[in-house]
Order: sequence, then structure tokens, then C-alpha cells
Amino acid sequence: MTDNQNNELSHEQIRQDIANLRRKKSSQMSLVWSRFRKNKLALAGFVIVSIVVFIAVFADFLTSYDPLETDPFNRLKAPSAEHWLGTDELGRDVLTRLFHGSRIALEIGVLIILFEGVIGIFLGVISGYFGGWIDAIIMRIVDILRSFPVIILAMAIAGIMGQGVWNVVIALGIVGWTTYTRMVRSKILTIKEADYVEAAYSIGESTASVIARYVLPNALPTAIIMICIMMPTALIASATLSFLGVGVQPPTPAWGAMIAAGRGYLLKAPWISTSAGLAIMITVLGFNFIGDGLRDALDPTTKRN
Repeated sequence: MTDNQNNELSHEQIRQDIANLRRKKSSQMSLVWSRFRKNKLALAGFVIVSIVVFIAVFADFLTSYDPLETDPFNRLKAPSAEHWLGTDELGRDVLTRLFHGSRIALEIGVLIILFEGVIGIFLGVISGYFGGWIDAIIMRIVDILRSFPVIILAMAIAGIMGQGVWNVVIALGIVGWTTYTRMVRSKILTIKEADYVEAAYSIGESTASVIARYVLPNALPTAIIMICIMMPTALIASATLSFLGVGVQPPTPAWGAMIAAGRGYLLKAPWISTSAGLAIMITVLGFNFIGDGLRDALDPTTKRN
């Protein structure tokens, strides 16, 4: 048998090994889904988030009121059959504003996650895979940003840039990507030493191909968990900025702004602030339950008793 034939057989064996690894990954994902379904809290979180998403998508059709229309003659009305969660200080239906606020909250949350996730995952992969001076520079930037309180730094950035949805997204994204970078980097440091990465190089695949086909897919579970864990943080942070007056501004029905507007009426009309606060709490719990369920499903050794 010639050397060329031996090389061809060797390459074919490597390809088969990689194919077997992919099939193994597929069966592992089925096992992950099976574990996730058995987690009651994770399923409860999935139901909660699904309901919130449904409300956000169909908010225009779930009530007959306009979230921005004021009614001075029905100010601070208690919950009733006409207004299930009462009215606010301007006579607006609180339930309607709560439903539309869910749309604002999810939009901002998703945009923040995409903004900081893309930056954080990209830099985490670059830092962990290439190491050296690239890793040193990226991680020093991470250390500098993480040395400041997140909300304080976000408030400063939002205050400089001005009010509005996109400014909130950019402000929170700038300070939030560091968490992704640290987590993804630690995962990449393990993945790049795996046998299948060395096998891919041995059959002539480029660095870009190895990263795209083998490194990123194996880092994806960590990224998904991070997204579910960071989504509540994004929701709370954006609501906090709105509450403090540097985020989404009235009359836009943002949950943080609703809490701020209702704090002056806590004794007379507590439903204004409490309804928005409960909405934030329930939504955050839903995403936390999903994140915990995914973590336990992907790594059962971390499951708590």
C-alpha cells in the first residue's frame, strides 16, 4: 500500500471520528432536553416566559384601551370590572400599560442581550483561543470595566448619551459584555485542547474553519446558559434606569417608569407600582428558572440537592 493510500485512509478515519463525535453531540442534546423536561421549575419558567412573550406580541388585542390615552375623570380608580388593575394618576388603564410595558421590556432585554452577547462571545473566543498579548489586552479591559459598579457606569453612559431605548441598550451593553467574555473564554481554554480540534487541523482545516465548525458549537451551551442568566439582569437594569429617569421616559409604558410614577401614590393607589413590580419579579423568575434548568441539564454534576 502506497503512502498516498495510507494518508487517504488516515484522513478518512479522522473524518469518521469527527462524524461520530457529531452524532454523539446530537444524542447528548436529546439527553439535555429530556433532563430539562423533568425539571418542574424549568418548565414553570418556560410557561411564564411564554405567557409574557404572548402578551407582548398580542398586547394591542388583549385590552380595548390605549396605553397613552389619558382620562382625567377616572384618575386613580381602584381595580374594578372595567379596569382590572385600576387606573393611574392620569386615568390610563394600568393593565393595558402593563401589557404594553412587557413589549418594551422584552425588546430592550433582547437588544441588550444581542448587543453584549455578540461582543462578549466574540472577544471571549478570540481571547481564549489565541491567548498571548491578545488575551492580556482583552482581559485587562474586562478587569477595568468590572471594577466599576454596573448601574453607576451605565447611568453615567446613559446620562452622557441621552434618553431613549437605543441609548439604554448601548449603555447596558457596554458594561455587560464582560461577563460573557470571561465565561466563554474559560470554556474555550478547555475546548481548544480537545482531540477533535487537533484532528480537524490534521486533515488540513483552517483556523477559521476549526473555530466555526468545532469550537463555537461546543461553546454554544455555555453561551445559551449565559443568555438566560443575563436576561433577568438586563430586565432589572433597564427598569432601574427608567426608574431613575435616565432610561425609557414617560409616557412610554415602561415598567420601571410605571413604578417611579406610582411611588407618590403608594398609599392611595398602590396598584400602579405594585403591578409593575410584580410583572418584573415574575418575568425575572421565569428566566432564572429556565437558566437554572439549562445549567442542570447541561451539567448534571452541578445540580443542587
